[in-house]
Amino acid sequence: MKFFTDYTSVKFTGLKHIFDVSENFLEIGGMTIKWYGVIIAFGFLLAVLFGGRMAYKYKVNLNHMVDVLIFGTVGGIVGARLYYVIFEWSYYKNHLGEIVQIWNGGLAIYGGIIGGLIMAYFVCKKHEMSMGQLLDFIGMSLLIGQGIGRWGNFANQEAFGTNTTAPWGMLSDKTTAYLTEHFSEITAKGITIDPSQPVHPTFLYESLWCLLGFAILYFLSRKYYKFNGQLFLCYAIWYGLGRTIIEGFRTDSLYLAATNIRVSQALSLGLVICCTLLLIAKFVELKKNPAGENKEVATENGSDN
Repeated sequence: MKFFTDYTSVKFTGLKHIFDVSENFLEIGGMTIKWYGVIIAFGFLLAVLFGGRMAYKYKVNLNHMVDVLIFGTVGGIVGARLYYVIFEWSYYKNHLGEIVQIWNGGLAIYGGIIGGLIMAYFVCKKHEMSMGQLLDFIGMSLLIGQGIGRWGNFANQEAFGTNTTAPWGMLSDKTTAYLTEHFSEITAKGITIDPSQPVHPTFLYESLWCLLGFAILYFLSRKYYKFNGQLFLCYAIWYGLGRTIIEGFRTDSLYLAATNIRVSQALSLGLVICCTLLLIAKFVELKKNPAGENKEVATENGSDN
């Protein structure tokens, strides 16, 4: 077993301290374990534990939840890769053998969510589970996983944005190298960039946004949980709003064909609009018919008081 010392020095404008960051964690038997994988696994574990706790609280069959976890994970990985490959098809059509090489990077969060939800739907249908309730567990768990998982991007020094003079601006040899290598592609999209200057740590923005969102949804789940699917709609609105803004800073976005339209930004904005309308419509419906609230939720809220 060998620990790596190939560090990259990372500086933040407002801090005197310099962080030594390595993308590699350790090597065992010739196999390299990367920090990205370790951090993603840790975030995934916490998300699973929280989801399991919520399922237990609302008396959902845990064996069925295990099925959701297994098939949802497989669907999430496949979906995340397909989403990325589809929007980078101009490259992969000439490198078909690399499509399955997920260890080299190229996974998209939205694709993972879509793939995971598709598989979860079929599991719910098989076991006659409430998809709306399951979605609420998933939404809160996703915010945990995404909030922690984004720090894997810090280890890799990726998922950063355009230049900034803010105190939290980040600079390293890897940010400079990436921006220098992709300078022509980035500027072709109308983005002005100086590879030698600090950049927005957009991974940090998204991490903090997700963790704050989890705290808000957890509060709502204890005090204002009125119907199945409510928390997932709130998740989609919260995450979509943050991603719409943060994606605008990114320098590594996936674009729609040859346009300057960022795929994740457009999808996020669409989610915010659609889910906001659905949430409003549901609350209007509940106001007209208060008896439509979840009986299980009402019991839970009563036990918390």
